[in-house]
Amino acid sequence: MNARAAEVLQGRGQRRGLARLTPFLGPAFIASVAYMDPGNFATNIQGGAQFGYLLLWVILGASLMAMLIQHLSATLGIATGRNLPELIRERWPRVAWPYWVQAELVAMATDLAEFLGASLAFELLFHIPLIWGAVITAIVTFGLLTLQKRGFRPMEIAIAAFVGVIAAAYLVQLVKSRPGIEALGGFIPRFDGPDSLYLAVAIIGATVMPHVIYLHSALTQNRIPTHSEADRQKVAKMSRTDLLIAMGLAALINMAMLAAAAATFHSVGKTGVSDLTVAYQTLTPLLGGGAAVAFGLALLASGLSSSAVGTMAGQVVMQGLTNYSIPVWLRRTITMLPAFAVILAGLNPTRTLILSQVILSFGIPFALVPLLIFTARRDLMGVLTSSRAVQVLGWLIASLIIGLNGYLLFQTFAG
Repeated sequence: MNARAAEVLQGRGQRRGLARLTPFLGPAFIASVAYMDPGNFATNIQGGAQFGYLLLWVILGASLMAMLIQHLSATLGIATGRNLPELIRERWPRVAWPYWVQAELVAMATDLAEFLGASLAFELLFHIPLIWGAVITAIVTFGLLTLQKRGFRPMEIAIAAFVGVIAAAYLVQLVKSRPGIEALGGFIPRFDGPDSLYLAVAIIGATVMPHVIYLHSALTQNRIPTHSEADRQKVAKMSRTDLLIAMGLAALINMAMLAAAAATFHSVGKTGVSDLTVAYQTLTPLLGGGAAVAFGLALLASGLSSSAVGTMAGQVVMQGLTNYSIPVWLRRTITMLPAFAVILAGLNPTRTLILSQVILSFGIPFALVPLLIFTARRDLMGVLTSSRAVQVLGWLIASLIIGLNGYLLFQTFAG
């Protein structure tokens, strides 16, 4: 793969079009999984059921913001050959360990949502107890993580396949639910009372994930060997294409989730559907068993893939911030314990999943602010230093996301 990438960078080789781009595709697909995790399922379905197509513009806006953030993270890895956690430890050594503690707590909250989503999908699809769904989820994700031993490509292909399953499942959902032309009105920015504003904030909060900001820089660092600033510029250009394809697909899938929920539930007055189990059970009488199975398969693919990606991110964060790592099987075991505790305690999976999204809100500034600071430094980034316009836009996005998540936290605890 590196040889093929080197041919492209040096202007050699006969490949054209997609074949020429293939060696550079992959990192953004792994990162994009975090934008289609079970937390997104919960917020998108609730948004579509309660408000119809009203909040489609919120998903579009959140996706565009996420694209810029992930672009900066990917570029950081390409320009410096180091990932964001490594740079935090190198530049701010006094805060490295406190940073690691909060990042681990956020990682556990991330994994809780993803692990519960997959376990719930096993229960819905195969009618097995939730605890056994959790056991199967653990086994499958262990298997996925072993692919890392074979290099980055097998893992990227596996994750891309899961993304394909999610996309195909929601194509089935759209065909069966048949959203009307009125869906286009959902791209006009507006709200319908404080509840819609609160849910819009929740959608944005479920979109930008701190762990994948750390991870994307690790996925691109030294992935394609570069020997000059010109090489790094070419790799960064290819990375932007990778990002547009993967994150564009993630945006379409999220909008399809909300549109399908609007056409299925909101259109017949079932505006109170917010629980994933209720959504699955309601789909069969409304659209037939095929739609329910497609929903379950999408949730399963989302939970399994995002759980594996979350474990990868945890490894990157620990290694980068503490210069110490533990075996991936041990990390997988530790981070899945909260999910087993929730299941054994009999807590509602969907409510716990949504609570985990609130916890994630705490971690966003810790990842986003250093990213913006480092990508603006010419001594680190060289020719890939972010432009003034990108810096201003980045800080505006960061301020908006941090402010909205602060509002979400306040409303959650005050309300």
